[in-house]
Amino acid sequence: MKPILIRGGRLMDPAAGIDRPRDLLLVDGKVAAVDAPGKIKRGEAEVIDAKGLVVAPGLIDIHVHLREPGQGYKETIATGTAAAAAGGFTTVCAMPNTVPVNDSAETTRWMQAPERGAAIRVFPIGAATRGSMGETLTEYASLKAAGAVAVTDDGKPILGEAIMRQALNAASRVNLPVIQHAEDTRLTGGCSMNAGPLAFRLGLRGMPVEAESGLVERDIRLTAEVKDSRAHLHVAHLSAKAALDAVRRARRNGLRVTCEVAPHHFVLNEEEVGNYNTHAKMNPPLRSESDREAMIEGIIDGSVDCIATDHAPHAAHEKEQEFERAPNGITGLESALGLSIAILHVRHQLPLSRVIALLSSQPAGVLSLRGRGTLAVGSVADVVIFDPAKKWTFKASESRSKSKNTPFDGWTLQGQVLTTISEGRIVYRRS
Repeated sequence: MKPILIRGGRLMDPAAGIDRPRDLLLVDGKVAAVDAPGKIKRGEAEVIDAKGLVVAPGLIDIHVHLREPGQGYKETIATGTAAAAAGGFTTVCAMPNTVPVNDSAETTRWMQAPERGAAIRVFPIGAATRGSMGETLTEYASLKAAGAVAVTDDGKPILGEAIMRQALNAASRVNLPVIQHAEDTRLTGGCSMNAGPLAFRLGLRGMPVEAESGLVERDIRLTAEVKDSRAHLHVAHLSAKAALDAVRRARRNGLRVTCEVAPHHFVLNEEEVGNYNTHAKMNPPLRSESDREAMIEGIIDGSVDCIATDHAPHAAHEKEQEFERAPNGITGLESALGLSIAILHVRHQLPLSRVIALLSSQPAGVLSLRGRGTLAVGSVADVVIFDPAKKWTFKASESRSKSKNTPFDGWTLQGQVLTTISEGRIVYRRS
């Protein structure tokens, strides 16, 4: 692996407290040196000129659906990670709702095998219960030993109180987070969008925010009852103000409760459903404008730990049907950085370093991905180089994902990825 010298850029490493001109040397998959411009000798290194650009830790997405095994017609690990690299991501954490469900060490190892053709690092997340049926716990210790970084039944909630209590207890013993898809399905059966006047006008059954906030409140109570400081509840794709308020209260009470918000939940509201637009159908659904604003407020005040895309590819024929029949989910890996900069940094004046932290060091902290999310000497050589001022048009037809189900096709975004380096290898270079 040839050394790489990144020269002349603005190094932005929130974890290390660096935001200034610095040169960066990568050797054998690690960060070998960080120094003032011109101080690092070139030697045999390949030189990347980053003048006028930001050099940051590779982005980390802790919530993606790569669809393998079993649904390769939607996405493969190879195509999903290629899309991730184009979006500046060097690490993704893959959810277990595959076919079969990733509820074993064998499947966890299969997902990480070189034969899958991953462009970047994939960390699987194991199922919390066998088959994600919510009845019997999986073997958390063996999942962790095989490389799983958390457990979840994402796509389905862990609805039973007794089994959720068992999951929190068992996960705390092996120091794994339990990620919850917070949806009380007893309140959402047959529903396809947010509950409210718009759903009524469209003749669609609506999901009440209480289905999310109520389960978050219950899980926080169960986390408190574990009475183990290692117990860690992480709320996936948080979308409702009431749920965010519950997370805030839990933290004030000293509980280890974290949460993520997806770009679509701080960029769009339920009006995007419009004329039954299936590219605006996801779970949790796009909420009210007040909920959208609450997600931005939570990001700005630090209540939200990280941004995660919930990248959920579907084939065209699956989305091209009646709104109520179409599957939930959108793609998001290639648009996340551009949306975050355009909305959070440009429109809401969140410092760019905070945006980068939400997409790198903070998700690394949530799932304890040591050596990632920073460019300190000795860390993994995961780097994204981007132009923070560059405006560009996102075109779904040019996506590296197999699927094109996005509401952001044709949008003007800001912050264009030019080069992505994963573990010292250049995995994406904009031509």
